[in-house]
Amino acid sequence: MAQEDFTAELESELEQRIMVLDGAMGTTIRSYGLDETAARGDRYANNEKDLLNNGDILSITQPQVIADIHKRFYEAGSDICETNTFSATGIAQSEFFVEDPREKGGRKDPEFFQKILENDFLNELAWEMNVKGSQLARKMADDIGTDTGVKRYVAGAIGPLTVSLSNSPDAEDASFRVVTFDQVLEAYRKQVRGLIEGGCDILMIETIFDSLNAKAAAVAVREIFDEDNVSLPVIISAAVGLGGETMISAQKVGALWNAFAHSKPLAIGLNCSLGPDLMRPFLEELSEVSGTYISAYPNAGLPNPLAPTGFDLEPLHMKEYMKEFAQSGLLNFAGGCCGNTPEHVRAIAEGVRGVAPRKVPR
Repeated sequence: MAQEDFTAELESELEQRIMVLDGAMGTTIRSYGLDETAARGDRYANNEKDLLNNGDILSITQPQVIADIHKRFYEAGSDICETNTFSATGIAQSEFFVEDPREKGGRKDPEFFQKILENDFLNELAWEMNVKGSQLARKMADDIGTDTGVKRYVAGAIGPLTVSLSNSPDAEDASFRVVTFDQVLEAYRKQVRGLIEGGCDILMIETIFDSLNAKAAAVAVREIFDEDNVSLPVIISAAVGLGGETMISAQKVGALWNAFAHSKPLAIGLNCSLGPDLMRPFLEELSEVSGTYISAYPNAGLPNPLAPTGFDLEPLHMKEYMKEFAQSGLLNFAGGCCGNTPEHVRAIAEGVRGVAPRKVPR
């Protein structure tokens, strides 16, 4: 399908109803009780660093688990599932596979990250993670779409990285950056190509803590589209703090829209960081200024180590909050971030079903 036709297809759906995103990959992975041995698999059994917290590696070492998670979210009512590729770049994966120079009195700097970008192992790993991550979601989307007669979509997840372009970690040198814009751009270029190769329908630049990092991701998307003569709809989603600003670059949601409007995203929205009650005023502000569709997938409340999912809100709570968002005309896409299981998404889907979507200002 030509990109123009595909975008028109999505826009036609969005004019009629609120589309449902998925929930939290990390939260749901933990419910499978995997240990370090399972995360490593045979392939990485001898890795020097622990891999249990590297959820993206499971697309390679435990693909049946990731496929099952996608299947459960689609069955719960998700129209769109994100790929398990939040940290699938060489820069992010270096945290798990390369010795940290700070452990021996050194520091991470552009010279260090240039070696990361030239590391064949990390480049091949990032490529495989993105291609396989996309293929796993693609198969479940196609299988369940065929079984139910309701088309399902795959969104390639492009996360914020473990480094910042906006802030210096050196209190003695405010101009110092551990990495350059061009280095971040190159890491994202590799990720975007892999996601497209694996069969994504949408690209999602998400959980934006640092707007300049996200700018690099947006430039990478545009460059790959131009070079490879391909184009997909793009969703931009930021994580904001209690004051309504991106947490590293401190950009308010109105400024966020102004910074990304030129890229003509299919949607812009907020995710992670806050529960729906705390997110609401900032979502309302974004809805007022945005000239495109709005997405929201908040955490299931604030962290609570005593709760089964690690977060306070149960499915019924998320259903009521997201239903109210929808009834207030704030939503075109609805889902959940940290703490949201397939059961939460099922409840969210029930809450927004039949509620008219937000009308985009024209």
